[in-house]
Amino acid sequence: MRAYSLLLFGFINVWLVSIHAQSVSLQQVLNELDRVILQKEIYHSQREENIQNLKERLQHSSDIWEKYNLCGSLFYEYLHYQADSSLYYINGKSKILPELNRPDLKNEIIINRAEVMGVMGMYNEALLELQKINPHELEKGALDYYYRTYRAYYGWIADYTAEASAKRKYLKQTDLYRDSILLLSSPGPDRDIVFAEKKLLYNKPDEAITLLKQLSSQPQSMQKLAYINYTLSEAYEVKKDVEKQMYYLAQTAILDMKMAVREYASLQKLARLIYEQGDLERAYRYLNCSMEDAVACNARLRFLEVTEVYPIIDKAYKVKEAEEQAITKKLLVCISLLAFLLIVATFYLYYWMKKLSAMRKSLYESNTQLVAVNSKLAQTGKIKEEYIARYLDRCVSYLEKLEQYRRSLEKLAMASKIEELFKTIRSEQFLRDERKNFYNEFDKSFLNLFPNFINDFNNLLSEDGKIYPKSGELLNTELRIFALIRLGVTDAARIAHFLGYSLATVYNYRSKIRNKAIGDKENFEQEVMNL
Repeated sequence: MRAYSLLLFGFINVWLVSIHAQSVSLQQVLNELDRVILQKEIYHSQREENIQNLKERLQHSSDIWEKYNLCGSLFYEYLHYQADSSLYYINGKSKILPELNRPDLKNEIIINRAEVMGVMGMYNEALLELQKINPHELEKGALDYYYRTYRAYYGWIADYTAEASAKRKYLKQTDLYRDSILLLSSPGPDRDIVFAEKKLLYNKPDEAITLLKQLSSQPQSMQKLAYINYTLSEAYEVKKDVEKQMYYLAQTAILDMKMAVREYASLQKLARLIYEQGDLERAYRYLNCSMEDAVACNARLRFLEVTEVYPIIDKAYKVKEAEEQAITKKLLVCISLLAFLLIVATFYLYYWMKKLSAMRKSLYESNTQLVAVNSKLAQTGKIKEEYIARYLDRCVSYLEKLEQYRRSLEKLAMASKIEELFKTIRSEQFLRDERKNFYNEFDKSFLNLFPNFINDFNNLLSEDGKIYPKSGELLNTELRIFALIRLGVTDAARIAHFLGYSLATVYNYRSKIRNKAIGDKENFEQEVMNL
């Protein structure tokens, strides 16, 4: 009985994706793959955590059979993740074997060793291991494992061989072992996948696709689903349907990333196709990811597959990068020129500002006349927009106060009352009074626009969190912050600048009131804007 069927991550993940997959576009799948690749380290951490748990169990176990099985589990955890370590735990199984008095397990260890040597690209060594076994001595489960390892071996050799006649010979051997698997295997997904591969060899991709899609519509482990999707990509390759081939390669790559395997063919194969479609940047990212994983796993064949196409894509990417750098340089020149023109414009603007300052006196007189005219218009009832009138009046009033303030300072200066002059300059009372008057005008104008704001705002808060202005106030600080938010001013820095508070103070007020919200706290401010 093979232990490895129980050990991938320690559990079976059910993957029901067939119906969903058909409704998702290639671009959406590629975007999902990009996201999963960015999260690769998370999946690797999960595998590392599982490996660490197994190691701790092995370290503290005193049961020989349990230790043997734990070494087997670690072998399969490392097999497509870090092949060197996988070989280490095969040797661990071998050391424990004499204590078990189970000579039948010797062949399992030999096949284990051949399998990991194949992953590491040690094909001669893998063959020597397999040749040690007499298949007539194997039980059904071990014999199936033996055939599948031989099939994988000849598949690796075929991929590794460039000479056409030799490649055909190895592929024929692969097919023979595939036939052996089919004769031996019981009905089920594993047998159906092999049968679908067989159909592809006889140029029956449609039959293979029908069978594989039927399998994918049923609950499958992530590992089996990855095999199914990869075989589907090969079927569409036979049909010369590049888009669907890329689609299923991307689905396979997503599963490879989520299973945290490093020995895979899907991503580099997809990278080559994407490069041929013109998406150079994405192809470059995928190849870098594939190379990084192949090196980490010590999967020599996968590394060689990547290095075949990597120089081509790398060269094209560097050419593109050089072109972009050239464009960037041109843009920098343009920006520098614009900056120079801006400096010239600034000096020109300064020149005109000096001229405009000479016109301020005349403008002030005109504003005074305008106030008088507005006052008359207000008296005759021709101005009915209180909001506009209030702010115009406030602006003029502020100008007058500034002029009075300037005159008072001028008098002090002319009278040589330097100490009193400095005292007046340093006094913040004028600014405080003006700020208070400004906020009062703001409150009046806002409440004229939104007369029910205070009640509506408090309806969003819990009973103990309701906020009302004190006697003599129109709005308090908390209400004024959210009044600005109601007007569309959500930037904390702008609110802080408007109210004369620090950013920390504004953040604290917003956070404190948000925590008192009845509904969704994350959408509280959006609800305020909708009042």
